[in-house]
Amino acid sequence: MSDQTCRVQIPDGEVIGHPDGAVYSWKGIPYAAATDGEYRFRAPRPVEPWSKPLDCRSFGALAPQGLDNPVPMDPNLPMSEDCLSVNVWAPEPGGTPRPVMVWIHGGAYSLGSAAQTVYDGRNLAELGDLVIVTVNYRIGAFGFLDLSSFSTEDTVFETNVGLRDQIAALEWVQRCIARFGGDTSNVTVFGESSGGASVTTLMTSPAAEGLFQKAIVQSAPATSVYGQDRAALVAARFLELVDITPDRVHELKTMDFARLVTAGDTLCYEIPTKVPGTLGLAPVVDGDIVPRYPVAAFKKGFAHRIPLIIGTNHDEASIFRLMKSPLMPVTSETVSEMFRAIANDHSDLPAFRVAEIMSAYPDRSKTAGALAMSRDAGFRMPTLWIADAHSRYAPVWMYRFDHATPMLKAARIGAGHATELPYVFGNFGTLNRDPTFWLGGRKAAMAVSARVMRRWVAFARHGVPATMDGAKHWPLYADPTRSMLVIDAQDTVVSDPDTALRAAWGDRVLGFS
Repeated sequence: MSDQTCRVQIPDGEVIGHPDGAVYSWKGIPYAAATDGEYRFRAPRPVEPWSKPLDCRSFGALAPQGLDNPVPMDPNLPMSEDCLSVNVWAPEPGGTPRPVMVWIHGGAYSLGSAAQTVYDGRNLAELGDLVIVTVNYRIGAFGFLDLSSFSTEDTVFETNVGLRDQIAALEWVQRCIARFGGDTSNVTVFGESSGGASVTTLMTSPAAEGLFQKAIVQSAPATSVYGQDRAALVAARFLELVDITPDRVHELKTMDFARLVTAGDTLCYEIPTKVPGTLGLAPVVDGDIVPRYPVAAFKKGFAHRIPLIIGTNHDEASIFRLMKSPLMPVTSETVSEMFRAIANDHSDLPAFRVAEIMSAYPDRSKTAGALAMSRDAGFRMPTLWIADAHSRYAPVWMYRFDHATPMLKAARIGAGHATELPYVFGNFGTLNRDPTFWLGGRKAAMAVSARVMRRWVAFARHGVPATMDGAKHWPLYADPTRSMLVIDAQDTVVSDPDTALRAAWGDRVLGFS
């Protein structure tokens, strides 16, 4: 590749990309205007065009968030409410339009950034000869606090602004990505954790229809979407934390954003501590961007009927135990509290059904049983419900990621939450002090990563996750076989491995009947 930059003219202005291996990267391209002041807690606005070429050598600003968390961030990046940007990796534009993959990062809707090193899109772009886009969007109180119940004539608050940001970014892709060589008719959205749940929610949002043609959902807490009554209680608690009465809500527009960040962080951890199994800040069923609870929408056939890869990790909850994080219940006591809350919240869920679910975990009083129950409530069962429902209307491929290095096994993390991320992007060693290979296992992990990347790329390119290199055939997930790809040192296909769990949980749990 030439050492020269690559200039691309998009409708908003010229952007300058820089060589990055065998591709170019354009970092920090604004897709919407700043969100401070009067535009705080409001839908994103179009970006102001720029007249001088924009040098896209560095990532854009971090979305406002607390930095006292386990997610490694570049300390040199500024934090700002002018944070709505995308990053693009692509071969030199020209020739046949290339498939596009758009990444939505996770982080409990409250932390994280598209600038995290593990999300660098260079390897995927090179391997697949395609265009990778990663999206920065508002998180925490700025993106997922619903203050609409406190709106006045003079101070309007809108719902689900973080999701509205994601939709605006997908609209930017439709408007601009052809200039980078991308095919607007072949866009795959993929995400992990709350990013994966954002994808399942967008799949049920009329506002996102037609903006993407395929989806990959990794470890999504898809049922962590709440009603407006609950959202109003959370908003009222937020006002208490920032010491504002409802008649003074206009002051939120001018309050120092650091104060809002602190209150949002408090909600992020306070609410799941008080009500285990719930998230403090998350999408809200508003009748607009999110017209229905997403799992219910999938069950009733209201999701966009597009091909879907969806799956979970074998040991999702282990990392939360290690970090002593309240974001998931990981003890028998907190898991029991979670089930009591479920029973209290859903009068149509008989007590014997809760007992039946708990009896499916004979070691529930021990750590392993508690972790399994938490994993299944938060990730595995919502994933199964979506796969079962969506497979009636569109192609679905389901996976379970089981691979773990010797060190992760020794640390009792195993295939924990988010441990598949470096395999998907081909980016290992991105933690500040990464213990992944302290006991070996690099060669096996590289082989697993190569297969995962080829499957994801093949799906983005052709709509089928076939590697074409002799790897295990991945059949569709459909009743009655419910075939699942188990990703490990050697991939295997198993038929309906969760029969007993599905029978125990049924499909009325959590009110999603």
